[in-house]
Amino acid sequence: MADSAKPETLQVPAANATATAEAARVFISYASPDAAVAAALVDALERHGVACWIAPRDVDAGALYADAIVRAIGSAKAFVLVLSENSIDSSHVGKEVERASSKKRTIFALRIDAAPLTPALEYFLSESQWVEAQAGKMEPAYAKLIGAIRKSAPTAPGFIPPLTPSAGKAPAAHPRSRRTRVLLAAGLAIVAVALAVLLVGRFWPAKHGTAEEPTTAATNVVNDKSIAVLPFTDMSEKKDQGYFADGMAEEILDLLTKIPQLTVISRTSSFQFKGRDVDVKTIGATLGTRYIVEGSVRKLGDRFRITAQLIDTRDGSNRWSETYDRNIDDAFKVQDEIAASLVRALEIAVGAGELPARLIPKNAAAYNLYLRGLQAFDRNNHDGFEQAADLFQQALDLDPQFAAAASGLANVELFVAQWGYVAPKVGYERARQAAKLAINLDSRLAGPHIILSAVHVQYDWDWTSAAHELDLATALNPRDPMVHAFRGILSLSTGRLDDATSKLNAALRLEPLTPNILFNLGWARYWSGHLPEAEESFRRALQVSPTYESVHYYLGHVLLSRGDLANSLAEMERESDEESRIAGIASVQFAMGHKAESDAALTHLTKLAADDWASGIASVHAIRNEPDAAFEWLDRAYAQKDEDLYLIKGNPLFRNVARDPRYAAFLRKMNLPE
Repeated sequence: MADSAKPETLQVPAANATATAEAARVFISYASPDAAVAAALVDALERHGVACWIAPRDVDAGALYADAIVRAIGSAKAFVLVLSENSIDSSHVGKEVERASSKKRTIFALRIDAAPLTPALEYFLSESQWVEAQAGKMEPAYAKLIGAIRKSAPTAPGFIPPLTPSAGKAPAAHPRSRRTRVLLAAGLAIVAVALAVLLVGRFWPAKHGTAEEPTTAATNVVNDKSIAVLPFTDMSEKKDQGYFADGMAEEILDLLTKIPQLTVISRTSSFQFKGRDVDVKTIGATLGTRYIVEGSVRKLGDRFRITAQLIDTRDGSNRWSETYDRNIDDAFKVQDEIAASLVRALEIAVGAGELPARLIPKNAAAYNLYLRGLQAFDRNNHDGFEQAADLFQQALDLDPQFAAAASGLANVELFVAQWGYVAPKVGYERARQAAKLAINLDSRLAGPHIILSAVHVQYDWDWTSAAHELDLATALNPRDPMVHAFRGILSLSTGRLDDATSKLNAALRLEPLTPNILFNLGWARYWSGHLPEAEESFRRALQVSPTYESVHYYLGHVLLSRGDLANSLAEMERESDEESRIAGIASVQFAMGHKAESDAALTHLTKLAADDWASGIASVHAIRNEPDAAFEWLDRAYAQKDEDLYLIKGNPLFRNVARDPRYAAFLRKMNLPE
């Protein structure tokens, strides 16, 4: 992989600085002990007309450092890594290399020592171009690197075009988005003992748009002790405190979830109304809740004003309201006061009349970074995940005992693996390590156990360990809807379909506007053969989130099973995920008797998905009743650690090959009951 030959000294003529007005910048990544080498490299490149971006030189004053790095890598046409023992050990360099790889940038590695690579760096640098400095002689190495950069774009000095796809492999339109949607919580809040740091109100992955208006009504019966906390409004002059306002609402919500007499609608559903002008009666009917909490935050210097009010959704009457003018350090005291006032207003007795005590973050700056990380995570895209991971890591660097930040980092790493932005062996192992760190920092956390369960299900295929982690999460927080939801997914994976439906319905009562639960409930009903009910669940998921990926694909399969071929094909053609859409079309065209059209679609799918969705190709062959090809692709999926395989047992897409002895053998290999 590395070029170990003695580097030749190249005479590279200096480029005319005006030769091209589109001189593309090269991003230089390095660890701080190698700053002198990096600076000399930049000087050599720029003398020869290759524009460079290097931190901290090119970080504008007042800019967020992480944001500047993200934007620079995104706009760069090539990426140069100063590769040394220092950079190998640097977490920020690893993230920069990973991002450059995900953005399909040409990567050049200037190796200045022989330190062994980590497995992650080996993976991300596997297709990079290497230049080695021999015996510390840097100028020949710089010259060779400049020549390699020029060679990659001979049309114009200093201009480096985007990396072209390898021969024979079609370019992906976007990073692979997973077809499966396993439930997991993601919005994290600070609590202690019974108020532990929790992951609330998220599934993974929630890659979807937001509906213009929720149109489904909750099916649960409204009780007089039910409440939802809506996102607080940022009333600050610069409108730059949204993360703080959201954090305020989430903390109050989590305090209320610890009151056994209260039914609290979780974050995912209540936050569907963020930024919308919807009357309280409609909100109450949609969420199935008697009361809602509204509030606002206005920050002025080191002080803030928080208002909160409790509203009865039956008639819109105000049951309680209060305004708090405090110093910023008193935020947690205000949250406690608001929660206690709400409990009193609802005439609920809590122990000796007080809420339980809770842990308060030790470092205000770390907590601020943590809240910004939650806000970045909520963007539900690759950039948001990367920024969230960086912010959570910065919070941990400031406060190594900050368990919530470790839990947040574990959640992000799980999403990154789930969405296919990194190899499974990289992403899932990172998620595992961060989750274990969070538990070591605070053994009372429920969320990290859910993450570990997810890793066991999707990556390890260790169903016993997954169930054990969920038992631990249940003991820590038995009222968390995500525990119910993920128990449903585990039951679905292991073939206990009635239990899966029951658990998902229990989660839905606390998360009535969460498309992920509706989507997974559709799975459970489809697997069980309850086709009308499965269709209803998928259509409700689309009502809540019309752009939610993979719903049209599975809805199309339900209609195919019902014999409605025309509408099945129409649903497949509406699917936004390209690989799912092509797989669906290939399946329906075959059912229609259009073998040539099905063959063409399957050929296209095979070119697109051979490396990252072998199980999807296998499912099309199974539907076409081609068992040999189906099992060949299933074996490839097994070798690739294809995360969709956890849903193989009883999957109706494989019904045509379910009686083949190879199917039972495959289940045994997956440690699944036959």
